[in-house]
Amino acid sequence: MLNSQFKKEEFKKSVKDNVKTLYRRTIEEATPQQIFQAVSYAVKDVIIDNWLKSQEAFEKQDPKIVYYMSMEFLMGRALGNNLLNLSAFDEVKEALDELGFDINTIEDEEPDPALGNGGLGRLAACFLDSLATLGYCAYGCGIRYRYGMFKQEIRDGYQVEVPDNWLKDGYPFELRRPEYAKEVKFGGYVKVVYDEKTHRNHFVQEGYQSVLAIPYDMPITGYKNNMVNTLRIWDAQAINEFQLDAFDKGDYHKAVEQENLARNLVEVLYPNDNHYAGKELRLKQQYFFISASIQAAIARYKKKHGNDLHKFYEKVAFQLNDTHPTVAVPELMRILLDEEGMDWDEAWEITTKTCAYTNHTIMAEALEKWPIELFSRLLPRIYQIVEEINRRFVMEIQAKYPGNQEKIRKMGIIYDGQVRMAYMAIVGGHSVNGVARLHTEILEKQELKDFYEMMPEKFNNKTNGITQRRFLLHGNPLLASWVTDHVGDGWITNLPEIEKLALYADDKKAQAEFMNIKYQNKVRLAKYILEHNGVEVDPRSIFDVQVKRLHEYKRQLLNILHIMYLYNEIKEHPEMDFYPRTFIFGAKAAAGYRRAKLTIKLINNVADVINNDASINGKLKVVFIENYRVSNAEWIFAASDVSEQISTASKEASGTGNMKFMLNG
Repeated sequence: MLNSQFKKEEFKKSVKDNVKTLYRRTIEEATPQQIFQAVSYAVKDVIIDNWLKSQEAFEKQDPKIVYYMSMEFLMGRALGNNLLNLSAFDEVKEALDELGFDINTIEDEEPDPALGNGGLGRLAACFLDSLATLGYCAYGCGIRYRYGMFKQEIRDGYQVEVPDNWLKDGYPFELRRPEYAKEVKFGGYVKVVYDEKTHRNHFVQEGYQSVLAIPYDMPITGYKNNMVNTLRIWDAQAINEFQLDAFDKGDYHKAVEQENLARNLVEVLYPNDNHYAGKELRLKQQYFFISASIQAAIARYKKKHGNDLHKFYEKVAFQLNDTHPTVAVPELMRILLDEEGMDWDEAWEITTKTCAYTNHTIMAEALEKWPIELFSRLLPRIYQIVEEINRRFVMEIQAKYPGNQEKIRKMGIIYDGQVRMAYMAIVGGHSVNGVARLHTEILEKQELKDFYEMMPEKFNNKTNGITQRRFLLHGNPLLASWVTDHVGDGWITNLPEIEKLALYADDKKAQAEFMNIKYQNKVRLAKYILEHNGVEVDPRSIFDVQVKRLHEYKRQLLNILHIMYLYNEIKEHPEMDFYPRTFIFGAKAAAGYRRAKLTIKLINNVADVINNDASINGKLKVVFIENYRVSNAEWIFAASDVSEQISTASKEASGTGNMKFMLNG
């Protein structure tokens, strides 16, 4: 823990030294951003000590390692969370006070790492937090997006996407690890070379373009256990960054062509795929981080266990977070077949025992399908392997259901000109889990019914959850202290202990304390809304909140129609008894999702009308919070009275926002 690893005076000296070394300034001259950087580096020094010790402990224990592969990791700010996990928040707060700085102001200087967007990414972050706290060895594997999805600005009521340049000042909680760089290949063609000695065909990819995947490691600290796991996010770099001969000939575009191709891979999360180039870029992104991550996992395994990979699955698990990472199945097969020289059956056994798939949604748009033309051109060897997986699987279907062409149509991995990635993950892994009991039932009885009938042993449920440390301990310190005062601090690592609060349900004093905390949190959010939206809201009104990704099935439109109805009722019946209510929205719409973006415009137009109508005496207010993200979500959950969970029945696979609201009362 930090407070036992160095003392307050040493911490203050470390901060001053960092300011001097990083910025050639004194502590008095430093900006708040520079103080944030200096404090973060001081904290990271301690984390790295624990990181090394964790690594040494795992080297001795030789546990099975889980690689959690996800396109998104919505981590939230790291400084405050790390201080809580290190049991050092109060010590650092006191040290900063003595240096003349407020810890909350310093925390606000940290950008939210733009590595995710919605519940998929936040679930991944919660899993990493929990794995570290429970002491499991785990790696998160993703992409180091330079600009994230986008930073949302509201102009004239419309969403405008601007780059989320979260790396502009550098990010102190990451380590560049170029020594672990991996080459990733795209395009070209596959040359078949027959080996007369072994009587085997060798498949060689030629004429390809390649990029270098450079890992950046971010520490994931466990709560009060000195345990540190790793989130490894990959940056892309051209193998030959600058072509001087082309530059000297005046061909400036060609001189940096390879560099630009590499940069495009990691610029943004979910590039708009309303056009062909966007689809191609998405597929390249997925293969890029999966190939690099699997290569790194194999290299780590070989370093510990030697070159024989036949027991790889005993020490390695690949958990595929939704369909984006499912190209892991043919990529692992490619490495085992082409680079390790295994035969098909050996490679298939290892692959299926290593890979497991989490299905997050029944929405067709998320069950990715790639046109054969695109897939085979971009990943020629991977497509050959997918063809063979499909051929063998179709033979299994025919053996089990003779003459049933309908089964092949429904279950084929390749069908109707497309590669169906979710089906690839089901066939190529040993486990398929839904994320809530009802969702899993829908998968088994409707969406994936044919697969469940053929291989029921693969299907299981793992209900999603959240980390109480981020969304109560860190996000709502007043309520967290109140809970600890009443039931002890066991809930921080064992949430069911919070049930002991039921003893105080009818306690008038406890009720009053609870409501006072809620009021203070509402005052805090009201101040934020005034500063960012210019709207004055009454903290004594009911805060009715809907914050989540903007999508038709989540029905923000239904919510705003209800608000319009209430407004008309108040206008027509001004004498009616109506307790003041503040409706709060927060959501991003995908850049190419026109209806969702128009819903944001509607919400803001309705807000303009209602908030500027003096005749309703402030009974109704509507606020759209710009650029919804983890850091402002913590404040919103803490201040909410009513949580709107109105998604179309059966369309929300699990949903974790409801849990964050409940945890905050």
